[in-house]
Order: sequence, then C-alpha cells, then structure tokens
Amino acid sequence: MNSDTSQWLEINRDSWDQRSKIHLNSDFYDTEGFKKGKNTLNDLEIGLLGNIENKKILHLQCHFGLDTLSLEQLGAQVTGVDFSPVSISYAEDIKKEMGFNAEFICSNIYDLDLVDSHDFDLVFCSYGICGWLPDLNKWAQVISKHLKSGDTFTIVDFHPSVWMFDDDFKEISYSYFNEKPYVEVENGSYASPNSKEEISSIWWNHSLSEIITSLMNNEMDLLSFKEYDYSPYDCFRHTVKISKGKYRIKHLESNIPMVYSLVLKKK
Repeated sequence: MNSDTSQWLEINRDSWDQRSKIHLNSDFYDTEGFKKGKNTLNDLEIGLLGNIENKKILHLQCHFGLDTLSLEQLGAQVTGVDFSPVSISYAEDIKKEMGFNAEFICSNIYDLDLVDSHDFDLVFCSYGICGWLPDLNKWAQVISKHLKSGDTFTIVDFHPSVWMFDDDFKEISYSYFNEKPYVEVENGSYASPNSKEEISSIWWNHSLSEIITSLMNNEMDLLSFKEYDYSPYDCFRHTVKISKGKYRIKHLESNIPMVYSLVLKKK
C-alpha cells in the first residue's frame, strides 16, 4: 500500500477514534437503550439477512459494535472488525458488561485475513461503508476470500447520490463518480452536530456501478439490488420523518434514492 494510502488510513483512523468518543454516549446511538434490550438493527437489514440463528457472521466496519451485538441477539455467532482502536475498545467494554460472546478485532480492512482461523457463513456491513475506502477492488477481495461457495455478502449503505450534494441538499458539490479523494474538516459529527470538536477526514464517492462491478469481479453473483427513497436514520440536515424509522430530505421528498442494498453469493 503506497504512502498516500497510509496517510488516508492514519487520518481516517484518527477521525473515527474522535467520532467514537462523541458517539458512545450520544442520543443518536442510544447505547443505554441497547443495554436495556434494544436491538439496533433496522427492519431493512433484518429482512435482507433473514434467519441468522447459529450463522457465523463477519461484520465489517462495525464501529463500536452495537449492530454486531445486535446480530448476536438474533442468534448469530459474530466477529466484528473495525480499524479504530477506540471503537474496538468500547465494543469490548459493552460486550463484557452485557455478557455477550462476540469477537472484536481491530484491523485495517485491507489487511484482514481470518481464512485459516474462522469459517464464516456470511459477511455483512451497513451504513457509511464504501466512502471511506479508496480501493473497492481490494475491499471486494477481502470479502470474497472470507466466503465459501454459496455463502452470501449483504450490504446496506447510503446511496452515492446522497454524497453529491452540499450539506443543505441545495447544490451538487461532488461528483457521483470516483474522480478524486475529498479532504474535509468538520465540527462535530452526524451523531452530535453541536459538538465543537474539529474532525479531519478523507473520503471518496463510488458509483453503484463501481461498487457492484468490484464485487462481481471477485467471484460473486448478484442476487438482489434495491434502492430506497428514505434513510432509516435522522442523520442529515433538513429531514422530515415520514413514518417510524424513515426520513427524507424535506424539499427533495421521494425524488432521490437515499439508501441501497445488495446481496451477492460467492460462486
């Protein structure tokens, strides 16, 4: 991996260490609600995953593990992976406090290799995934090598069209296509927008064709592709709640896709 990529990783790892410290006790993540029995997965991804009882799941880019542990609540045996040491430390703390069995691993996703030590049935990741990765082919290679023939990969993520807009969703500020990395500094986080902490990060926009092609080029067949005209999270500006767990940008209504999902099967 070249020096530029190492710089991207260092900057983004630091940014997610910062975000985790803000997110842990935020209303958005509602960690206390989880500790009282709330499952943090949305109906959308639960429906896509189906019955996961006794399934061995590799959960990539797991943040501080609430969704990982929610997968365990549904009966799965789960390994959660994230590149942020702070996130993994929090995940371990919550796991021990609540008596869960999930395994947490701190690793840059490109370096992950659990093939000899684990036998997974499916790989899963959700929300805020591809935009932090410079090379989707390497990402897809990691996913593919952790699946056996017939196993599945499921992703639910924010639609790349969302990331074309400025923060107020009034202008097109970024390309839909992966033309270059974007270097940005923001105050606060989507989970705590009033925070004064300054966070630097580097991100990329990847088109759906790039995402799907990267996966299919790595020995996976597409089983399902869907787009959704809402976000299950109130994490953008100017949102309006249309029903329980569904939000849209008020002035855009249902005119843009906000989330997509993919299910692929290893050949």
